[in-house]
Amino acid sequence: MAIMKYQRNYNDLDSLIDSIFTGVKMPPVDVKESKTGYSISAEIPGYKESDISLYVENHVLTIEGKKEEKEDEKNGKKYLIKERVSRNFKRSFTLPEDADEDGISATFKNGVLEIDLPRTAKAEPKKIEVKVN
Repeated sequence: MAIMKYQRNYNDLDSLIDSIFTGVKMPPVDVKESKTGYSISAEIPGYKESDISLYVENHVLTIEGKKEEKEDEKNGKKYLIKERVSRNFKRSFTLPEDADEDGISATFKNGVLEIDLPRTAKAEPKKIEVKVN
């Protein structure tokens, strides 16, 4: 049974401190395993597809969300009350050895990111014939 490890990363100390005092949390995820691979579902409401990045480096899958909050201010609007907070986040998962990095696919719909990680084909032991001279 393969185990997928993850770690939570904050972009900087300010966002860590903000999360402690404002209750902002990392997107919750579900990780499932099947015979053919793995799947990750992450709830990321309020973000657009263009706000989400997904990449693999050194066998670590990272989900990153960057959201520009000052968009309304550019349009001449200012907040009188602001209780909904969206922050940048980064969430990383160490992939199992049998995960096929080249076969990873993802979709984003209604604030839910679905990532499919297929398993690599299991390498069968190769029998080597020994010749006697």
